[in-house]
Amino acid sequence: MIRFFLLLNRSGKARLAKYYTPLSDEDKKRLEDEVYRLIVNRDSKFTNFIEFKTYKLVYRRYAGLYFVFAVDPTDNELLYLESIHLFVEILDHYFGNVCELDLVFGFHKVYCLLDEFVIGGEIQETSKKVILERLKELDAMET
Repeated sequence: MIRFFLLLNRSGKARLAKYYTPLSDEDKKRLEDEVYRLIVNRDSKFTNFIEFKTYKLVYRRYAGLYFVFAVDPTDNELLYLESIHLFVEILDHYFGNVCELDLVFGFHKVYCLLDEFVIGGEIQETSKKVILERLKELDAMET
């Protein structure tokens, strides 16, 4: 199960944070800072998996952004690594060559996309085509 998903920039600011287990605001901020410190100082020759507290962190860096899943230690980390790549592909297709500003100014769309992809801490849809079609339907309802 996914415990939380973070999207952090190079300076450690959370551009997206979705928690699937209840935590206080202080705990969330502390967790984001600890995760950032662990990931940013890690050499690129090491794996993209880190054991952290009672979780396993699965992360990947794209340009200046870190995409991080915190999952149960018994879950398949390669599945989540591939899921991060799929999420980035969907973002890239939806926004057209996505950048950090797209995530900042279109955060409501990013959360909507994440909610189509992950529900209640479990990956629900893995088809890029289906997710993008659902987002088009939602966009059509807004206009």
